[in-house]
Amino acid sequence: MRLEDWLQERDGAAHTAEIFAAGFSRHAVASAVDSGRMLRLRRSWIASRICDPAVLAAVGVSGRLTCVTAARRLALWTPAHDEFHIAVAPTAARFDSTGLRVHWSSGPAPIGPHAVLDPLINVLHHVARCQEPSTALAVWESALNKRLIAPEVLARVEWRSARASRIAAVADVLSDSGLETHFVVLMRSIGVVVVQQVWIDGHPLDALIGDRLAVQLDGFAHHSSAPDRRRDLEADARLRLRGYTVLRFDYQQVLFQPEFVQNVVRAAIAQQLHRRG
Repeated sequence: MRLEDWLQERDGAAHTAEIFAAGFSRHAVASAVDSGRMLRLRRSWIASRICDPAVLAAVGVSGRLTCVTAARRLALWTPAHDEFHIAVAPTAARFDSTGLRVHWSSGPAPIGPHAVLDPLINVLHHVARCQEPSTALAVWESALNKRLIAPEVLARVEWRSARASRIAAVADVLSDSGLETHFVVLMRSIGVVVVQQVWIDGHPLDALIGDRLAVQLDGFAHHSSAPDRRRDLEADARLRLRGYTVLRFDYQQVLFQPEFVQNVVRAAIAQQLHRRG
């Protein structure tokens, strides 16, 4: 295997101790750097020319990717963020943190000295400490939904964080997306019970309130193309013909206009639209 390919399988960067242990010679490393095919980071780190800038930033400060930056690399739902979230040892020397969100702590899971990406348990630990509770819950439930971790494991971890422990106690596998998690949290906060992932006439429904109040949620990447729009109209029409009231909210409304969403649902329930006629 070429050094370039080996590096790409290891997040694009590695310490020379690991490179040599994998069987690559000092000559091979020096040749790759001298030819410009590889980058030398600090004294003992080598990176691919196409290495993720986030990884380069982590290696540059002797840290590793964590929190929502690492969660995004794991294809979990994450909120929009511009800074790279980097975990460093509490005893690390101070450095220029421009463009970085630095986590000066470690998580519950052990980590090797040359890791550039936190393990999932530590990622969730930092998410719980860093993000708003509803956002953190959405990230955790995304990990559960993708089966990257089991609920039983979350329940048994010694989180060493009250916020993480609270999230572990309520995290559920039902939410298909972070948007659904946020919606459920909004409803819980006003005392509304939501049933998730209901199938009606062979089609999925994001949420059902009572017997007849159907809720559909359009995610951040939801497209407004003609075929997508027709699909939504067809879904809403099927529900209405079966006696359901349909409420449709998008990403912007659920995350940034929560009071509007809550007030619409309150008004619908006050009109008894959630009850079977």
